[in-house]
Amino acid sequence: MNKTTANGRLISLDALRGFVMFWIMSGEHIVHALAKAAPIPVFVWMSSQLNHTEWEGITFYDMIFPIFLFVAGVSMPYSFEKKMNAAGVSTPMELPLQEKKKIYLSMVKRTCILLVLGFIVNGLLRFDGYDQTRFASVLGRIGLAWFFAGLIYLNFDLRKQVFWFAGILIGYYLAMKLIPVPGFGAGVLTKEGSLEGYIDRLFLPGRLHSKVYDPEGLFSTIPAVATALLGMFLGTFIRTSVTFPTHKKLLILLISAIILIGTGLLWNYDFPINKRLWSSSFVCYVGGFSILFFTFFYLIIDVLGFDKWAFPLILTGSNSILIYMASEGMVNFKYTADFVFGGLIKFSPIIWQPVFTTLSVTFVQLLLLYFLYKKKWFLKI
Repeated sequence: MNKTTANGRLISLDALRGFVMFWIMSGEHIVHALAKAAPIPVFVWMSSQLNHTEWEGITFYDMIFPIFLFVAGVSMPYSFEKKMNAAGVSTPMELPLQEKKKIYLSMVKRTCILLVLGFIVNGLLRFDGYDQTRFASVLGRIGLAWFFAGLIYLNFDLRKQVFWFAGILIGYYLAMKLIPVPGFGAGVLTKEGSLEGYIDRLFLPGRLHSKVYDPEGLFSTIPAVATALLGMFLGTFIRTSVTFPTHKKLLILLISAIILIGTGLLWNYDFPINKRLWSSSFVCYVGGFSILFFTFFYLIIDVLGFDKWAFPLILTGSNSILIYMASEGMVNFKYTADFVFGGLIKFSPIIWQPVFTTLSVTFVQLLLLYFLYKKKWFLKI
């Protein structure tokens, strides 16, 4: 039987969600500070992995956003489970039309909320003017990709969902390679010359993140739908394979991950792994690693039952949207940490003070998350 957290979600999912969110909220700063204070190879390597690639290639930091979106996809089959059980059906396709209409309305509401929260994180309420406001956002992409993947999940059987997944990736690849961009031609996968950047410049309102393109732009949101679908495939498999022997289930997950990573590496030769473009090879490669990360947490927590070590991750994962928004500038955790711990930190060696400062920020963040968890206050969208 799968374990659940205080908000009724799977522990392994919340732990994985918390793991990827930890690096965004403060983990990256701890590692960067460690690499400067103690520049041993492992810390230097970890620090290099906690920066985005400039364009092509991949680092661990490039994987954080798609893994988070993947986890959102995994959650969807579980979120509809009660509705399917109540209706006496085994697949979402079989849900009564009236029930589906309620789900659609809920999905539209969730997507709109995420879009608005993304605008706010980008500084919409500073009112700097239309031209200085960025409308594309991480939260917006999560909302849109989750929404369209959800429509596919609700209206097509698994075989057709797989066709949608393959069609999205192949269609995006063909469009990026074959549709010419004025002044550049077809198949130019640079910041200025890519079809994705061109569409952003034509249709994305306000300010682009990188002037000539936006990493959360319009066209590259299409392959992000495939990332969410991958999560839904995994969620469906875990939910419906209760009678599978554990070793067989884990083997299937491992083989799936290897196939996806291999596909991404092969595709990389013609359509480079690129987080900014959310290339089809990127979807496959990171999708494989997303399955590996999930398998680790699922094995340790759900299969073997070791979950106490993951409690800090569960605190983070159970309120991931809230801590993301707070750490992106809406709450000054550093000010609070300096106020409480700044005096003590000054007694430490100067080179180690940034390390202790970042650790104190993490401690304050976890205190807030613990308080919310104990109160069962969760930002549910």
